[in-house]
Amino acid sequence: MTIFEALRISHEIQRELAQQLLATRGDSPEREEGFTRLRNELEVHSLAEERHFYVPLLQLDGGVELSRHAIAEHHEMDELIEELAQTALSSPGWLPKARALAEKVEHHLGEEEHGFFQRAGKLLGERQKKTLAQEYLRAYDELKKSA
Repeated sequence: MTIFEALRISHEIQRELAQQLLATRGDSPEREEGFTRLRNELEVHSLAEERHFYVPLLQLDGGVELSRHAIAEHHEMDELIEELAQTALSSPGWLPKARALAEKVEHHLGEEEHGFFQRAGKLLGERQKKTLAQEYLRAYDELKKSA
């Protein structure tokens, strides 16, 4: 498995959790649980991805701009998550903020999968792609256990 395949698995989980969250209503246990699950998934994924994909790419001339942009988008998602966490689940403004987060997540994942991965794939060797996948998955699993 390569780093790209490993990341796509997590991307599908994020998409599914975002859609489930948008289907919730009001101050419900489903909304609270859905938000917690999505927030945890995004946090675990971004930490593992930054450490075991973006940081190695930052060390390559062609990977600096790619990584900086992706890390900036992670920060934007973190800010949206913080806004949601500070908004009452029953607030009329909650769902529009959740939609904005879901759209940002989808935008980021689409950018990665349909441009970033192809460009990064040209910078990384085959062995490195597999090693990064192992490191990412190990970190992802460890972070998931402590989330």
